[in-house]
Order: sequence, then C-alpha cells, then structure tokens
Amino acid sequence: MVTEIQRKKAEEFLKYHTDKEILVLLNSWDAGSSKLIEACGFKAIATTSMGIAASLGYPDCQIIQLHEMLDAIKKIVNAVQVPVTVDIEAGYGKNTEEVIKSVKKFIAAGIVGINIEDSLDLSPVLIDETEFCERISAIRELSDSLGFHLVINARTDSFYTSAGSAQEKLRESIRRGNKYREAGADCIFVQPVWEKETIAALVREIDAPINILSNPAIGDGLPPSVRELQKLGVARLSLGSSLMKAALAMVKKVADELMEKGTYGILAETMTPFPDAALAYKMATRV
Repeated sequence: MVTEIQRKKAEEFLKYHTDKEILVLLNSWDAGSSKLIEACGFKAIATTSMGIAASLGYPDCQIIQLHEMLDAIKKIVNAVQVPVTVDIEAGYGKNTEEVIKSVKKFIAAGIVGINIEDSLDLSPVLIDETEFCERISAIRELSDSLGFHLVINARTDSFYTSAGSAQEKLRESIRRGNKYREAGADCIFVQPVWEKETIAALVREIDAPINILSNPAIGDGLPPSVRELQKLGVARLSLGSSLMKAALAMVKKVADELMEKGTYGILAETMTPFPDAALAYKMATRV
C-alpha cells in the first residue's frame, strides 16, 4: 500500500519540521498550480481544501464528495516530485472508524502528510478533545502498521470557535495542542493568529513544531514576514486558501475591467512574468 518512494518522502517531509529554516508552504488546488509551485523551488506541496472544492464548484467544509477530493489529490501527487501533504478537514468521517477508512484512501493516493482539524464546519463547539485525540492516535497506529511515518498536522480551531477572551482562547489552544502532540501529532496548527506575542506564546508553551497560517486578507495590516516568524520559532508557515483566492480575485478584476472599460491593463500587468504561453508551460512543467 505504501511505496518505498512514499516512505522516503515522508521521512524527508518530517525532517523539514525540525530544520533551522522554516518550512514555507504555498497551498495548491490542482495539478497545474502544484507544478508551478514546485517549479518556483518550494520543497513540498500542501493542498487547500477550500481551493480544491472551489475549483470544482463547491463551498468549503467537506461538501465535496470524498471520491472527488481523492481524484484531485491523486492528480497532484502524480504531477510533482516533492512530498505532498493534504488538508483532509475533519477527516471525512463522523467517527474514528470512518476517519480511518478515509485516511487509508488518502495514503493510498501517495500523500505523506495530512492536516486534520478539531471542528466541524467551524461550528461553535469543538470536537471533544478526548475523541479527537483518539482519532490522532488511531491515525498514528495506522501509519505505523504500514511501516511509514505519516506527518500529522493537528489543527485546533479554538481561536475560531471558542468563546471568551483572546487569552482564554490562547490557553485552550495550548492545552489542546499539547494533548494532540501526546496523542501522536507531529505538528500543531493554530489559526487565525498573527500577533507576534500570541505566536511566541504558542511556540513557547506547546511542546511541538508550530504551524501558523499567514493570510494577508485577515486582521489589521500584514501578518509577520517569513523572517519574523522564523525568529519567533515557528516551524511551518502555510498560506491556506489565500493563494487561490488571489488568483480568483485577479480573474474578477480582469473581468470587471473588460466589462466596464473594454481594456486589458490588469491582464497585461498580471501576465508580466509570463510573456508567452511557452514560458508559462516551461515553468509549470519543470521538475
């Protein structure tokens, strides 16, 4: 079920979380965006569930059918040479048994890592932490039984859904993060946070590599730079769905200009890195 190449890529991807250099991930949504990100020199591919869903005409939060998500993931894995980690949202299952069945299918698709979150549709109530820890432990046991180390990035949505002050949400994130680490997670993903003091506290208080979401569309001003996050001790940086949203925003701007003015200024400006189709294809197919 797991190939030797997949095992080696998993080991390589796990190591990136403890390197001195922060792991930066531009989240892709199809084979083409994945190949372009790889061609730009990034060490791994991470998918955005929202981006994949949107590319197929669905809203986010597991509305897309599992077989459609798997089909998209297989195409991405087959298109690139670098390790691929996927956002499986809450695991495509109502309980641990169903989640494990889904994870088996994702592993069979050739992936080496997953994001799994402790909320359903970002509802006000998080999944019971004991139940979520059981899911993480079961995924780790499955991974071990297959003879390879699936990198589990456990996401807590305490800042999204928990009631209370920012400090209370921080304490809940830290508490859950440490429990998820003990259950077998390799990395703890907390979002949406962009204040340096909060990020520093997460890095200091959670005994695991920390993944931060950098989304310029959220909050006041821009999030900390890659260099700043590395100084804070962040191990992994994701862009989430923001790259896909930026691409769609560009389409909207081009469409509006054509509709309202009949001109091509935004399109010409955006295409500056790609003066012709041949160069764009070369970049997207380079390995």
